[in-house]
Amino acid sequence: MDLLGQTWTYIVENAARVQEALLVHLALSLGALAIGMLIFIPLGVLSSLGGKLTAGIVGVVAAVRVIPSLAVILLLMPFFGLGWKPALVALTLLAGPPLVINTDTGLRGVDPATLEAATGLGLTASQRFRRVKLPLALPVIVAGIRTAAIEVIGSATLAAFVGAGGLGTFITSGITLMDERMLLTGAILVTLLALATEGILARVERWITPPGTTPA
Repeated sequence: MDLLGQTWTYIVENAARVQEALLVHLALSLGALAIGMLIFIPLGVLSSLGGKLTAGIVGVVAAVRVIPSLAVILLLMPFFGLGWKPALVALTLLAGPPLVINTDTGLRGVDPATLEAATGLGLTASQRFRRVKLPLALPVIVAGIRTAAIEVIGSATLAAFVGAGGLGTFITSGITLMDERMLLTGAILVTLLALATEGILARVERWITPPGTTPA
């Protein structure tokens, strides 16, 4: 308990530095998640169409998923150098697997009978997608966004290794200087940020889930 008190005192005394690191962490995480959604949700839609394209997309996604987060960030250094670029690109790639997989799963999971009924009502393929498939798959897609967001927030601590800043700087500095206050400052704030994000997206998921069904 005494260490927690010392950590709180450290946070208060270094409020400006903590705020700057928190904003950098948020900017990196939100930027990577937004770019990831723009890239990987459409890829999930393509994957849901089936055929050889699905196997190719899923294979690439699976390969990215098994590479450690730090390794992805460091492997991008020769191409992007130090700073924001390698961190942002790496975090965007790390957001990909849950976005692709959940989008694919959600769209494939729509009841064929529902689609047949929509066809019987005269809806075109694009109308069926926009009015039927996408709304029904949305809770599963949001669950993928939720997973991706938590993974990105956690992995963004590693951005400190390439000089991108964020809350990870407190963790790395705490380890280097053997300062438990700094280490706990980074760990506690990242945990609180992840829990807050989880809570917000879980509520969004419940809100868009049709009555009588269970959120993903």
